[in-house]
Amino acid sequence: MSAMEMEPGLYEQLVTERLRARLDELIVLGRTIREGKIDVAEEPDVLARHVGRTVARILSLMPPEHRVTAANQLIELAGSLAPGVDLGALVAPGPRQLEEISAGSPHERAAFLRPQIPLSRSDLLVNNRDEPALAHEVAAELTSADQVDLLCAFIKWYGLRLVIEPLASLCERGRPVRVITTTYVGATERRAIDELVRVGAHVKISYETQRTRLHAKAWLFRRKTGFDTAYVGSSNLSRSALLDGLEWNVRLSRAENPALIDKFSATFDAYWEHPGFEPYDPERDGDRLDAALQQATRREPLRLSGLEVRPFPFQQEILDLLDVERQVHNRFRNLVVAATGTGKTVMAALDYRRLRSQFGEDLSLLFVAHRKEILEQSLATFGHVLNEPTFGELYVGGARPEQWRHVFASIQSLTRYGVESISPNHFKVVIIDEFHHAEGATYKRLLTHLQPTVLLGLTATPERADGQDVTHWFGGHIAAELRLWEALEQELLCPFHYFGVADNTDLSVLEWKRGGYEQNALENLYTGNDARAALILKRLSEKVPDPHRMRALGFCVSQAHAAYMARVFTEAGLPAAAVDANTPPAERAQARQQLTAGTLRCIFSVDVFNEGLDVPDVDTVLFLRPTESITVFLQQFGRGLRHAPGKACLTVLDFIGQQHRKFRFDLRYRALTGAPRRALERHLEEGFPFRLN
Repeated sequence: MSAMEMEPGLYEQLVTERLRARLDELIVLGRTIREGKIDVAEEPDVLARHVGRTVARILSLMPPEHRVTAANQLIELAGSLAPGVDLGALVAPGPRQLEEISAGSPHERAAFLRPQIPLSRSDLLVNNRDEPALAHEVAAELTSADQVDLLCAFIKWYGLRLVIEPLASLCERGRPVRVITTTYVGATERRAIDELVRVGAHVKISYETQRTRLHAKAWLFRRKTGFDTAYVGSSNLSRSALLDGLEWNVRLSRAENPALIDKFSATFDAYWEHPGFEPYDPERDGDRLDAALQQATRREPLRLSGLEVRPFPFQQEILDLLDVERQVHNRFRNLVVAATGTGKTVMAALDYRRLRSQFGEDLSLLFVAHRKEILEQSLATFGHVLNEPTFGELYVGGARPEQWRHVFASIQSLTRYGVESISPNHFKVVIIDEFHHAEGATYKRLLTHLQPTVLLGLTATPERADGQDVTHWFGGHIAAELRLWEALEQELLCPFHYFGVADNTDLSVLEWKRGGYEQNALENLYTGNDARAALILKRLSEKVPDPHRMRALGFCVSQAHAAYMARVFTEAGLPAAAVDANTPPAERAQARQQLTAGTLRCIFSVDVFNEGLDVPDVDTVLFLRPTESITVFLQQFGRGLRHAPGKACLTVLDFIGQQHRKFRFDLRYRALTGAPRRALERHLEEGFPFRLN
């Protein structure tokens, strides 16, 4: 290839003397050349690949009888440059290739089938007519494997029966077989799973029915000889996938791809240890598997009334950490940090249920929050988890407790009642929701006065804008954490697409005091700003597939701003409403119901819907004001992160003006991603090329 034939674009080519001359010609012709230094750790592989390709071309031009001699001369020359190198790599005359070592005589040895694709070669199988079928290759691989790992989104009987005999034979010889699968969309068949266990395979299952973290379809065949092989591609364990479907599968060989085989092995081991994949025993878990598959087929929520509520694996892990704090470390004041949408209230109810069992008594309970809606939801959750529909009493608004045994109270009601009127040890268990509020004076009085046996704090965001540390109530210790980025990684929350949108608003000239913008100035800048409102509608139409079907929350700076945006959207054909803290609860509830029903397309709010309320149907969040508090930002962000049927992802539009120099963008992005500041800067510059969790 001449210099003129080298097209502009990306290359990753070792610079040889010939290539150097061509590049010099291109420079003369006015082309820009960019070269990079090869990493020292990668030099051996890069140089070896180049030498290997070059030597292969040379050997192909030689008479066959000279090739072994030439290869050995090259090895000796290389060895002379590195004293001490073992020259046992010299090729024996022939050349010949070892194919098998057997334990006994040829008549006694196990019948190892050899795959059609050599063990030392990688390949692509596409189920073409004149190439090996995946089912045949897998069956052949099974006969000589010493351990097999299978990762498969769903497993069907007609697919399994194509490989069950060699798989059973493998298990009979004491070779471990591990299988990870799911109940996703109800495609797995219990008969196949039971048969796998019957022949001796170890099976783990994810019971998530409406979505799955596991989409991979892959086999790994480990061999003590070192000739491991793997298949990674599109084929589940079904008849069509293994025989005649339009499936693509890459066959990997350790001889050619050792790093990929090692990565496969390590990743599978990590999945195997993950609590989201649970061991399956037909006697113990058969009914659960049937129910999960049936539920997934119906695609509707499983009704649990009358049945014991079981924690998800990630919730069980947090509950176990709480138990360790109490039983091992004797800490009965604990803080749990868990991202919005991961079921903090359910975990608190399960923890309380366990405490009652451990203490052997009906423990008195005080559950504290600051909004009526949160308390009503929490009371219902506890009643459901405890299977006691009449459990607990509300103390909020006009409701007052009579028994004072299990009380769900607002901090405002307790303050009016007089915290000092409650005996310090009246409640054995005290649970404080949204514990980041605990530095307020009313919470401080409550926490200082009450002396429960067990104190449990719940929050998604313990960090406060004023820098105060709420963990001092717990000896500076957090018992268990599940941050937003971890919850997203585990697919416990809905994935999101975040778009930072320049809105051409200059905020840099506004007064900045006490860590934020002056609210009246923001209101004057945004309210009635028709150009900005038009831009918001335009960007919405570009980023949301169909705004007339969306369910959105918009966060505004003031009541006037919210009312203005609701009017703009309604006039644009997107029915909207505005709510704030002064909106009567009945009207707020009606607005939520209308949003769910689709008669409203957006609710614009001010300091409402930040905390504790479930609005799973929300699929769009609009940040229409700068939010200095990371706690508030994450709470508002989290309103749309709950999963809901038919909801693919959350769309977030953050309308960003030219901010004051003190505004900390990095804090919000670090809170979302968990990335340190320096790494975050690099990711922003490069367009986030990697997963950050």
